[in-house]
Amino acid sequence: MDANAWDERYGAEERVWPAEPNLWVVRETSELPPGRALDLAAGEGRNALWLARRGWSVDAVDFSPVAVRRMADLAERQQADVHAELADVTRYAPQESAYDLVLLSYLQLPRQDMEGVLDTACRVARPGATLLLVGHDISNLDHGIGGPQDLQVLSSTDQVTAAWEPYADIAVAEVARRPVGDAAALDTVVRAVRR
Repeated sequence: MDANAWDERYGAEERVWPAEPNLWVVRETSELPPGRALDLAAGEGRNALWLARRGWSVDAVDFSPVAVRRMADLAERQQADVHAELADVTRYAPQESAYDLVLLSYLQLPRQDMEGVLDTACRVARPGATLLLVGHDISNLDHGIGGPQDLQVLSSTDQVTAAWEPYADIAVAEVARRPVGDAAALDTVVRAVRR
């Protein structure tokens, strides 16, 4: 989907995603000491706002003007330290070695674009920083529920670990079962620590 399609989707509903953060983001970051975080493709900002409530200073980027406005409004109302920025993450060039946490949550891109964003995540993470990707796993197509139905944009632990292993130590690389009603979605969860 392009930015216009996401704008239409965000504009059609008061809230597209739940207000609470993603459960894998909570599981993988709750024990981290607060610092500076970058949330790439932040959408309405549910993860960014949760991190800010935990003491993080968050730069949150998305290419949907509607989502960025919504996120900025929520951050202002909650007095949260979230800087919402309008940008396409495939072309975004944040400051290198500037972040203690770089988060990619359900950013579903074609392989070549995703490889570029995974590389950017490594470059902008400080030594010792956490890299976290949560995405719809390729196995979800046949064995899970929901998510994109396009094989070209689904993630895998192999894809992410291959991109991050030259720069970071992989701490978690799993296909996790996320409850969706009585069924389950299958998510790629990869957490790494930048060397």
